Amino acid sequence: MDIMIRRKFRASSVRNFFFGVEDGLVSTVGFLSGVAAAGVDRGTIFLTGVVLILVEAFSMAAGSFISEYSAEEYAEKKELPIRNPLRDGAIMFFSYLLAGLVPLFPYLILPMVSGFWLSVFLSLAALATLGIIGARISGVKMSRNILRILTVGGAAIVIGIIVGRAFALNF
Repeated sequence: MDIMIRRKFRASSVRNFFFGVEDGLVSTVGFLSGVAAAGVDRGTIFLTGVVLILVEAFSMAAGSFISEYSAEEYAEKKELPIRNPLRDGAIMFFSYLLAGLVPLFPYLILPMVSGFWLSVFLSLAALATLGIIGARISGVKMSRNILRILTVGGAAIVIGIIVGRAFALNF
């Protein structure tokens, strides 16, 4: 296989892995923080978290498959086999699914308040680790990469808490 084609396939796999992990962490911790801030019980948080993770992992995988397939068809101007876009969709699914379990797990084993704080801590730690890995792979400045990803994750948590508290007060 030509080196440029292999590099393109590797780039799409790396993109889908990082996108899946980042989105699985950020959207799940933001969502769970908002639901927890609304004051619902632990069982509801766990149930809604599982539903969110499974539906979003599938949705992200489907979106990855469709977009990668469409981009390849556009680039090649012909219909192509689905193997590579299918692989990218699978990478997206499993990276989102596994990353989404990180912020959910503390609610399974700890009381609400402790679960909330451990969920936030583990999610931010996992995002920082993703920032470190991304910086090493791409050769960019590590501190800037970590700060960028923690800012995004932190914003999702804050938004989730604000929305959760706002709606809890109004219902």
